[in-house]
Amino acid sequence: MVIIVGLGNIGKEYEDTYHNIGFMVVDRLAQKLSASFSVAKDKCMIAKTFYNGQSVLLAKPTTYMNNSGEAVALLKKRYRDGKIIVVCDDIDLPEGKLRYREKGSSGTHNGLRSIVAFVGEDFARLKVGIGRDKSMELADFVLSKIKNKELFDKTIDEAVDILLGKIC
Repeated sequence: MVIIVGLGNIGKEYEDTYHNIGFMVVDRLAQKLSASFSVAKDKCMIAKTFYNGQSVLLAKPTTYMNNSGEAVALLKKRYRDGKIIVVCDDIDLPEGKLRYREKGSSGTHNGLRSIVAFVGEDFARLKVGIGRDKSMELADFVLSKIKNKELFDKTIDEAVDILLGKIC
């Protein structure tokens, strides 16, 4: 089983913000795989499907970004043999740049920091570069609406393609 966790914040006020790019990627992946988020379990909205003969679980934590580790720990406990891939925004990467790593540190990301605190560093991550508007406070920037929607629409499609390649 492959477990793909998109990080973000629940609630209408967070839709289309930079910090919800992980939610946007798994939503697009669910669309592509004809899966729907309908089950709330393990502090996540869950969608289950199959791709390439592999069982796939898509998850969007309902814990808010800074407590994402709670949800990922529950998923890891329930699906012990599942490979976890976390998708999140990254201010340290330029807008639209993608970086996939099999394991690593949390860097400056509070959602990843929470996950590392709960389950350690042994999970894959796909980071979506959002850059940073240095004229704004960091929290204000990541919670602001995405400005270059065309670039991020393309980037989300590229992220989905990378994830599909990791499901084997």
